[in-house]
Amino acid sequence: EPFPNTLQVLSWKNPLGWWQWARQLRGYDHVIFIWWVPTIQGPIYLSMLQALRKSKPRTTIICHNVLPHEPRPGDPALTKAVLQRVDQVIVHSAAQAILAKRISSSLVKVCDIPMHAPTGAHRITKEGTTPLKRLLFFGIVRPYKGIDVLLRALVEIPNIELTIAGEFWGNGEEYRKLIDSLGLKSRVRLREGYIPVSQLGELFASADAAVLPYKASSATQNVGFAHLYGLPVIATRTGSMSSQVRDGVDGLLCEPNNVKSLTQAIKHFYEPGMAVKLAHGIPDNPDEQGWKNYINTILSK
Repeated sequence: EPFPNTLQVLSWKNPLGWWQWARQLRGYDHVIFIWWVPTIQGPIYLSMLQALRKSKPRTTIICHNVLPHEPRPGDPALTKAVLQRVDQVIVHSAAQAILAKRISSSLVKVCDIPMHAPTGAHRITKEGTTPLKRLLFFGIVRPYKGIDVLLRALVEIPNIELTIAGEFWGNGEEYRKLIDSLGLKSRVRLREGYIPVSQLGELFASADAAVLPYKASSATQNVGFAHLYGLPVIATRTGSMSSQVRDGVDGLLCEPNNVKSLTQAIKHFYEPGMAVKLAHGIPDNPDEQGWKNYINTILSK
């Protein structure tokens, strides 16, 4: 569950299996690869593409990030080798398209990543119009997502609390130390670990807005998740968020890796009437056409 027709057959430690499974795909018209970790997937995909060469199916690679946010030695070379050998590359922001075109002569297409909405998710209606004075960061906590910038901005805004909810990439101790050093221990709650779908409604209902202070980004579903549950978004102008958040309509945008800009955006959000206005600006169906557009982009020639 919930994907009964999925086979998990590839292993990084079984090169023979890469070739064998690629041979079984020779009768297919279209083979789609997902690009995530070049040092692991690069050798696997190069082997499979070589095995598929004679049957010549159409090949697509979906790049959530053309290059990883925390790159390793060899990532650029492996990425170029794979992207050069497929028919088309799907990316999720204009910046990623530019990067893909620099290293590959394959056809590059841009399409917003569609929502993977949990079953039963619905907009939360809050009582009254008085803000809770609490913000939410949710998702995997990684250095590029700018939690340090958000914490430093929070210092400048008394009486606002913050919940950081999600799994930590590595050890969360550095964030706990930063929270202590900034004197924010009483205002910041860490909810570490995976958040089950059954708890998402309660999590989003406990905040006025979701804050996504990314220093850099390719694409994220977190804007869509927040809007799905009825939360406005305060985000940086990076990656897909520049188009996902309608500044002044369903959220606010600020400059990436800029404490002053983020501070101003949060203060603007808490100006009288602004939080309610932005909540009312969220569309009823945040991503109604998302999957149709995505599938059409992949299948069109």
